[in-house]
Parts: sequence; structure tokens; C-alpha cells
Amino acid sequence: MPRPRTDFGKKGHWAVLNANDPLTNALHLRNFARASALSLAIVGAAATLAGCSDETRLIIHGGGGEHVFNVEVVDTPESRARGLMYVQELAPDAGMLFDFKGEQRVSFWMRNTFIPLDMIFIAADGTVRNIHVNARPHDTTSIPSEGPVQYVLEIPGGRSVELNLSAGDIVEHARIKANQ
Repeated sequence: MPRPRTDFGKKGHWAVLNANDPLTNALHLRNFARASALSLAIVGAAATLAGCSDETRLIIHGGGGEHVFNVEVVDTPESRARGLMYVQELAPDAGMLFDFKGEQRVSFWMRNTFIPLDMIFIAADGTVRNIHVNARPHDTTSIPSEGPVQYVLEIPGGRSVELNLSAGDIVEHARIKANQ
């Protein structure tokens, strides 16, 4: 009697059921059911992750429209301290979102930063509190928020003026609670 195949996990192979051996058949069916359940779980998890918000996309509602930026989020003391230091160029639609994980007064400087930046200070609800335009490279002068903020968005210097952004505009991002 031919022995049932057990290499059904390999590409292109399936288990062959043996009508004369119900125990082997039951084992194959159980393994097939487990593999199917695992596959469904993986697909479900992937769908859930795909449904999660994309942390690289940030939208500013203001200046007469929606302005989309591709951002990197920094939320640890080390990553916030490094920020955009040593970066030589930044695309017009790129930026860095600093998350302080709670509202507080913050202050920035431009030590070891090679490009001018606009700093957009944002409250926990996504409201822009204030904007500092064209922070000078290598300047160690303190640039403070005008009140407590949870987020600061750094974008290329002068972009906030080009886009006509101002205090009161609304920022939309996966981490920012909706201002509604």
C-alpha cells in the first residue's frame, strides 16, 4: 500500500488522504485546519495593520487648502535631541514630527542643523499654536513655543509662508487627537 505524502507544506504539494488509514487522514486534516487557521490569522493581522493610520502622512488644513507632508516621527529623548541635525536637504513636502507625549512648553535650537527650518508648534488637539519661520542653521538661540504644545513639526524653511500657514490651522496625523 502506498504511504501517504507528508510534504504538503512544501510548495506545490498536498497531502494525499488514504482511505484505508483513518488515523493518518485525521492527522492530515487537523494539520491542514491548523495551517488554514494560521493563514487566516496572518491575513487578519495584516488587514488590521493596513487599516491602521499611516504615521508618515501628515496634513495641515489651512492656508486655503490641505497641505500633505511625509514625516518621520521622533518620540524618544534621544531621537528628539538628534532631530534634523546633520541633514543636508529636505524635500518641500517632507518634515519631522516631534511628539512629546503630553503638552508642555518646549524650546528648540539649530545647533548642528545645516538647513533653515520652519517650526510649527502644535497643541495636543492638532491646533497650530505658533510658527517660527526660517530658523537659521547652527544658531543656538532658543526658539520657544508660545504656550504648552505636544507636537512640533519641522519643515523646510519658508514653506509655512509659501503655504500661507498660521496659528489656528489644524494638523491631522495618526498620533494627533482630532480637533472636533
